[in-house]
Amino acid sequence: MKDSEKVFWDSMKNPAGNHHITAAFNSQSRTSSKLLLCLIFFISFTYLIYSLKLLSSPRLCSDSQPFSSSAVDPLHNLTTTAAISLPTSSQNQTELRHVVFGIAASAKLWEQRKNYIKLWFKPEKMRGTVWLDRKVKIDEDSDELPPIRISGDTSKFAYKNRQGHRSAIRISRIVSETFRLGLKDVRWFVMGDDDTVFVTENLLRVLRKYDHTQYYYIGSLSESHLQNIYFSYSMAYGGGGFAISYPLAEALVKMQDRCIQRYPGLYGSDDRMQACMAELGVPLTKELGFHQYDVYGNLFGLLSAHPIAPFVSLHHLDIVEPIFPNATRLQALDRLKIPMELDSAGLLQQSICYHKSNTWTISVSWGYAIQIFRGILSPREVEMPSRTFLNWYRRADYTAYAFNTRPVARNPCQKAFVFYLSNALQTNSTTGQTVSKYIRHRAPQPACKWKSPSPSSIEFVKVIKKADPKLWERSPRRNCCRVMKSKEKKTLMVEVGICKDGEISEV
Repeated sequence: MKDSEKVFWDSMKNPAGNHHITAAFNSQSRTSSKLLLCLIFFISFTYLIYSLKLLSSPRLCSDSQPFSSSAVDPLHNLTTTAAISLPTSSQNQTELRHVVFGIAASAKLWEQRKNYIKLWFKPEKMRGTVWLDRKVKIDEDSDELPPIRISGDTSKFAYKNRQGHRSAIRISRIVSETFRLGLKDVRWFVMGDDDTVFVTENLLRVLRKYDHTQYYYIGSLSESHLQNIYFSYSMAYGGGGFAISYPLAEALVKMQDRCIQRYPGLYGSDDRMQACMAELGVPLTKELGFHQYDVYGNLFGLLSAHPIAPFVSLHHLDIVEPIFPNATRLQALDRLKIPMELDSAGLLQQSICYHKSNTWTISVSWGYAIQIFRGILSPREVEMPSRTFLNWYRRADYTAYAFNTRPVARNPCQKAFVFYLSNALQTNSTTGQTVSKYIRHRAPQPACKWKSPSPSSIEFVKVIKKADPKLWERSPRRNCCRVMKSKEKKTLMVEVGICKDGEISEV
């Protein structure tokens, strides 16, 4: 056993020894406590003397700051400087001058489709370029259109898709070619086709939601579920239009030609663009107001039950029927411009209400059409588009849409009475109040045996609505509509506006 261990065990066995050790330890502890108290007293006394000296010393006078007449609060000065250097939100918001359009067009269809561009493009307010595959004749109406340029040579790029056309490569490079023009003060590049019609005020409302200094790829999908499966649910369809922020376009320019070379088997321009977005790691930001309209037939069901989102674009106008009956495609779109100029934010926005005494359901698609149904239909049903259109794939049924739809009513008593926009005007410039008039569409109406009043007694519907340019600055919600008393014969009066507290769509 070690000596130290022996001493320890001896002390444990001898209680008297333990007592001496404890006494020595207690004596040492008392000495340490006295020293600690002395140290605390010394520190406290020193702090007291220092504080008294500081309080008794005179304050700095203004002479100590020879270049200032008063003492300056550095924190206050910093805050004031920051406030001056930062612009207000209204000064900094995105305007049309910050947007550049790149429009894909073909020389073969130019004479016909340039008229769609003239409907929405305003050369004095907007910037953009039409990119053609070859030169076309310049007519007198060229001052109503964007400048025309010929796309660059793409013969060096391989194209191996047997079902498509290699013009897809040319179109996919339009954003990059537009960027290389070197335009100043650009925040967004917006891509569209020559048969795309934009509601530019609503486009701005969408773009203002996003930080243009970050990477954004904004657009929407096809209406066809099969199209989205075949191409991608992560792809913006170019016909409906899509927007790319300036920094993302700058990054795209640096790598797109290499990216395109890696995808010779893709079909179109849209999927090539999405492939490059995937390589850049940028997802699609979906906005429901961009419309590809991959459908055939009548758009009425889609337009009369528009999603609760700004209406941004239409496409495939040569394929679908005119949006108003008894009019050409251009005439119909020109009529839509009337409410667009009065209240673009509210264009095509649906409101649902009920005529209680007549037991009618009323659906208002402001600026476009009104439907009156016999009986009570729930908002859940009315907000679904009725299938007045056909799928892009002719043999596909309603399950091949990428959204919910409802069948057109077969029961003659449930068939809607439709009233199309006739005219609209502003009645009060101070309040922004508008009145729009809708005339009943003279379509064959089958006989109904229900005893409830028939909407056939109504010839006109007038809608009173205040323009609401800040509609999309609030959380998304349908406007409410209310049936009003009318002094005019055969006329139904409806008011549309912000829902009041507690107001919902119910009977």
